[in-house]
Amino acid sequence: MSKFQIDIDFSNVDFSSLETEEDFQASAKKLLPAALVKLGEAVALQTWEELQQKFKSKGSQSEKRKFIQETGRNYHRSASSRERQELEDYIVEQLRQHQK
Repeated sequence: MSKFQIDIDFSNVDFSSLETEEDFQASAKKLLPAALVKLGEAVALQTWEELQQKFKSKGSQSEKRKFIQETGRNYHRSASSRERQELEDYIVEQLRQHQK
């Protein structure tokens, strides 16, 4: 996947119902939209910090929050099919690990 760590919320996953590959894929597809936003936000946070260092400026917390939220939503909408598939595969791996 990518170098970014994202926390995927598995609280609504019924792990006892995950038996087949199709079950894992279906769960991953349900979790994918929120995971895309979180990945976009992780990228945005790193970008924000790099820009702050590069320009030696201090943006406000509200500017930072707005930048991160907007970037997360934009990433969700504009992620390529390859990025979506890689993230979905990552989610399936995480589901398998959490099921153990």
